[in-house]
Amino acid sequence: MQKRTVLFLCTGNSARSQMAEGILRHEAGDLFEVYSAGTNPSFVQPDAIAVMKEINIDISGHTSKLVQDFTNRTFDFVITVCSKARENCPVFPGAPEHIAWDFDDPVHEDQDQERRMRLFRRVRNEIQQRIRLFITSQKK
Repeated sequence: MQKRTVLFLCTGNSARSQMAEGILRHEAGDLFEVYSAGTNPSFVQPDAIAVMKEINIDISGHTSKLVQDFTNRTFDFVITVCSKARENCPVFPGAPEHIAWDFDDPVHEDQDQERRMRLFRRVRNEIQQRIRLFITSQKK
């Protein structure tokens, strides 16, 4: 059976989409070919890497990628993980299924580190829960 292709899309491709890519690849990499990108990519947040390590998923080798680098690819699913990415999502060939998941942005420079890490963990857990539901729905 051919793997279905998934692109997670966010603004910075620095936290939410990176965590989603890592979680789906870890939990169902045998079913999906997984990518992530951003409408305005920056860098993978060290706190995202840290909270993913807590659940034994290593995204330290991930890099932020520009969504335009993927616009000639065909995907089965394009999943936006923030409202800004949904509003700026380009058109992809092959009429992929567009899914909108809107998670809070854990990247807030004005937070103390403890509060910031709590937010990263909460968002990671919410993404993981949503991905598990997605996997289950695709196995039917």
